[in-house]
Amino acid sequence: MSSDFSSSGVDERGQHHREVCPDADGNRGKSLTNHYLRNTSDNTSIGDNLSRLLNRSPMPILDRPAMRRVCAATLISLLAACSKPAPPAAPAAAPVSVAVAARKTMPDLLTAVGTVEAINSVAVKSLVDGQLLESHVKDGDEVKTGELLFKIDPRPAQAALAQANAALAKDIAARDLAKAQVDRYEPVAKKGFISADQMQQYLTTHESAAAAVKVDQANVAAMQLTLGYTDIRAPFAGRAGRILVQPGNLVKANDTNALLMINQIAPIFVNFAVPGAYVERVRSAQTKGALGVQASGDGVRAPQRGELAFVDNAVDPATNTVKLRAQFPNGEEILWPGQFVNITLTLGTDADAIVVPEAAVKAGPNGYYVFVVKADKKVEQRAVTVTRTVAGESVITKGVDAGETVVVDGQSRLIDGAPVQIAETKSGSAAGNAATVK
Repeated sequence: MSSDFSSSGVDERGQHHREVCPDADGNRGKSLTNHYLRNTSDNTSIGDNLSRLLNRSPMPILDRPAMRRVCAATLISLLAACSKPAPPAAPAAAPVSVAVAARKTMPDLLTAVGTVEAINSVAVKSLVDGQLLESHVKDGDEVKTGELLFKIDPRPAQAALAQANAALAKDIAARDLAKAQVDRYEPVAKKGFISADQMQQYLTTHESAAAAVKVDQANVAAMQLTLGYTDIRAPFAGRAGRILVQPGNLVKANDTNALLMINQIAPIFVNFAVPGAYVERVRSAQTKGALGVQASGDGVRAPQRGELAFVDNAVDPATNTVKLRAQFPNGEEILWPGQFVNITLTLGTDADAIVVPEAAVKAGPNGYYVFVVKADKKVEQRAVTVTRTVAGESVITKGVDAGETVVVDGQSRLIDGAPVQIAETKSGSAAGNAATVK
């Protein structure tokens, strides 16, 4: 049985003709359909051609509903092809600042907060009772060793010294008389003209008088010392604090209230603490030489350099820290007792460390990362391991190699794989390779 379908009809001249419907391959039907769908040169729409095709008489044997479905599917396909959206445009390159990772020698540092402490501090007090007559120092004065600070009424001490001298003179006279008697009777006693008992009495009297003289001499020395205490002098060179007792007041020996505080601030100490886990590193570094310490902070106009002077012999179990002390010359008196400063202890150096600017390293939920610019001018977000940061430069132990280009500014506009617009960078230290792209 043939697969062709045919129908007959009358043309415009009234003559009969036979029209073949689509065969199994749909060749004839396709030609007819394409003719009506594509012939739009006469300003007719595709819809008009479809309507003409559907209403064409005579109707092929293929039923009208099926023909409608075929044409509708074809129309939908054509419309879908015409309305297909254009592919999205490539994202614009983001302008960034870049730097080149460099290999350089970096110091191995420990940082802490320290407290400045005077190397010597004394509370000046009176050692005798009396009235404070004079004050030879003002608040905040710089004093020298042995400089007179205060004067207490010396008259009671002077009177006591005079009494001690009088008693000494009396006992010296008695001693001399006893010595004369011994010298006079000793030859007579040897000849037997006086008894041994009597001679022994002369000797005992002389020895007692000599002992009394020694007691008086000690009393005189004590009175002289007491008189000397009426002049209060500076025990060492330093800076005086506020005067706490004014002239005219009565003072007591070893009173709880001091007359003045003096601090020696050149040289000066700075106390700080580091975690107990660093004790071995600090002690190991000490065996190689003196460890440098730098102090800086608010109120310190220039970093001060000193040396580590002391490491405590135990770790504080309450805080798991060990106390350290550094000594600074402090010739210009920049460091002040009680001041808080930032301490940087240098334990050594790391040669050939890979360094990038601190601004290149960002913190994410999974740790630190950087954006590395690849040869195709696209960035790669890469996780890195940061050992420490020194003077605006971060030491990288994993994630970046020397010579790679990293983004230091503009990371907020980047994602992994984003294109960037970069400028040519020069070789050198990472801190000096930043270049802002126009």
